[in-house]
Amino acid sequence: MLSLRKAYSGFMRALSEGKFVFTGEVEPKKTTKLETIIWAANVLKSHVVACNVTDNPRARAYLSSLVASYVIQKEVGLETICHMTVRDRNRLALMSDLLGASALGIRNVLVISGDHTTSGDNPGAMPVYDLDSTQFVQMVRGMVDNGIDLNGNPIDGEVRLHVGVVGNPNADPLEVEICKVERKINAGAEFIQTQIVFDVEMAKRFLKDLNSSIPVLIGIFPCKSYRVAEFIANKIPGISVPKEYIDGLRGVECLSSASESKNKIDAVNVDYFSNFIKELKKTTKVAGIHIMTMGYESIVGKIADGLRNETRKGN
Repeated sequence: MLSLRKAYSGFMRALSEGKFVFTGEVEPKKTTKLETIIWAANVLKSHVVACNVTDNPRARAYLSSLVASYVIQKEVGLETICHMTVRDRNRLALMSDLLGASALGIRNVLVISGDHTTSGDNPGAMPVYDLDSTQFVQMVRGMVDNGIDLNGNPIDGEVRLHVGVVGNPNADPLEVEICKVERKINAGAEFIQTQIVFDVEMAKRFLKDLNSSIPVLIGIFPCKSYRVAEFIANKIPGISVPKEYIDGLRGVECLSSASESKNKIDAVNVDYFSNFIKELKKTTKVAGIHIMTMGYESIVGKIADGLRNETRKGN
């Protein structure tokens, strides 16, 4: 159980103390330049307890998540949750990256299966999938708890890592997804971050049916335009985006000048997701919220800090 394990990171310490946490996300691109990720992490720093760093999202070959995580922690002082994708590496490479992460002071990793390579920017790449997500979690547990690799070979030095997994509240049938996530929990996962969800009832059903023994952070995605919301609704299978949310974004964009539009879009997102989060906090045992953005980092603080300020006033 989580409470019996030592907390190596501020993120896990906050969760073990029962604090409601916010996490953000930084996506390295196909670049050797670090200025953009440092800038994005600085925007998030005051508002989240940690930020995820993605690993070749959408099967695109980007800057290493391990390198980006280290740079963010060193240059910004923001704790990271380093994504590691089983699609791209065999067990030797994954073990090597885990050892490197621990040696560099990265304390949180998130296991990702990853989109198939045929959907990415190098569709001829061969997917690996040497391990599945559950086996990856088991490997981390052996390294952290017993000081051995997946084949029982001893490790010189202590591996200090926490391992999280992903759940999908939009899955249909949900029962199959629940079974998959429960397997990962039984293998030793310590936290869950979900795929993006807009429908609060879907999030509530997922939390109720899973009834997790470990902390769950629900993933949200504030959209910086109604076109982004429509794209998600129409082009990304399985994600339901409520019409009133899309209409709200469309209305403020169409009825506002360009200079007014951004502030009104911010207001729509703050209102919608604040109510979403309040409902989850009131009716479920959700441990926190993972706020994903793409070039819209400025909204994270408005949502997270706004809710914190309301809580303080309520007390």
